[in-house]
Amino acid sequence: MDLAKYKDNQKTAFLAVELERLLAEEVELNAMGGDLAALAEDDLKRVAAQKEAIVAEMDKILDRDKAEEELPNEAILEVRAGVGGQEAALFAEELANMYRAYAAEHGWGVKVLHEAKTDLGGYKEASFEVHGKGVYERLRFETGVHRIQRVPATEKSGRIHTSTASIAVLPLRKKHTFVLNPADIDMEFSRAGGAGGQNVNKVETAVRIVHRPTGIEARSQAERSQKANRDQAMAVLMAKLDAFAEEKERAKYAATRAEQIGSGDRSEKIRTYNTLQDRVTDHRLRQSWHNLPGIFGGAIEPMLDALAAAGPDASGRGTDQSVGVAEGDEA
Repeated sequence: MDLAKYKDNQKTAFLAVELERLLAEEVELNAMGGDLAALAEDDLKRVAAQKEAIVAEMDKILDRDKAEEELPNEAILEVRAGVGGQEAALFAEELANMYRAYAAEHGWGVKVLHEAKTDLGGYKEASFEVHGKGVYERLRFETGVHRIQRVPATEKSGRIHTSTASIAVLPLRKKHTFVLNPADIDMEFSRAGGAGGQNVNKVETAVRIVHRPTGIEARSQAERSQKANRDQAMAVLMAKLDAFAEEKERAKYAATRAEQIGSGDRSEKIRTYNTLQDRVTDHRLRQSWHNLPGIFGGAIEPMLDALAAAGPDASGRGTDQSVGVAEGDEA
């Protein structure tokens, strides 16, 4: 029996001590000879039953921990404007607000870690920490490029404009697959922008960390202290590096491009929002939903349910990128 795995987990360590005591008692009982051996039989049955119950309880705890490690209740949600200029930035903010509304509906907590807005409004990029039961399990298939087709308010000719924004959902795990060398990171400090009083405006609390070998970076400006932002940015960086390592490993074993679609590839167009037809189409499922105002208001449960039902199998269904694209539009 591998006692070490039970001792290493804080939740099972105290039960492992009790199991050790029972194992020692069992050895003593088995060593009894003569008339005492017969008397020990009932005690041996009692010890065996207690051992079985304790092992079952510890295995149950470890299984729960494993499930939570794979699908944690904390994640980083990143949104970044793509092609389409100001329209892309406005779309990026709409997507962020859509997820925030969905989170609020489910009682999840959302913390803004970093925001970079355009002069006219909208997000160049932004990152949020989302925490609550089922966060990563529900949002994990949202990673990818989302695009919108609509006539901008400033467009006088009525021409349909296509713009994009990318979403990345990264699990915040306690155990990391990426081994980080501290010498490979650069750290910068600056003044956080936006509201927040004198502390925000005059003290260099905002943190940017860059992993030089990969070029991956993480930022945090949400906290009032530099140390808190540094810890937060490091957690985000590790989540990104874990995702980088996992994507690299998947690519190594992927036999075809189709096997990689839906696996977290941020360059893949996964969904189109068409305002003229009041329709959103998920290209992985080749399925559409209507009522865009409601969807942008956070009513994305039907889409998430469909993706959860398909699971990783959604990746094998292909991506029909022509779905929802009007003739002559940018694809």
